[in-house]
Amino acid sequence: MDMRRTVAVLAEEAGRQLKDHVWEVSPRDRALALDTEAGLRDAVRPPDAQEALPQIERLEHLRETLAVMAISLARTHGRLAWFLSGALNALEPVLRWRALPADHGGTFGTVLPSPEEYTEAEDAVRRLQDALAQIGRFH
Repeated sequence: MDMRRTVAVLAEEAGRQLKDHVWEVSPRDRALALDTEAGLRDAVRPPDAQEALPQIERLEHLRETLAVMAISLARTHGRLAWFLSGALNALEPVLRWRALPADHGGTFGTVLPSPEEYTEAEDAVRRLQDALAQIGRFH
């Protein structure tokens, strides 16, 4: 399953749990979800802005989203933590990406992603932004 699809499945599950009142979001988790969403929006902007960047900067932005989610994950428990954990897992391929060529020697298992892979990851982050906004505004 690709990153976009995995994140879509997570977002759909979160939406169902919220609608069915299986997930009762605490005020603290609402605030954390909105803070996380803001951090993701700061890192990954609309497609035209992201695609205009050099690949090394696009990778930096994607790595920043992983850091934002990891910090948020460390600050919560329960369903929001499970959601963030699933999101981090979906974006795990980004951890193996590199933007620089390997002139000599090994690359520690990293790979050069294609432009399509950057776009896929950025689209997945935008879907996460939307899902976190929904979680943060749910009452």
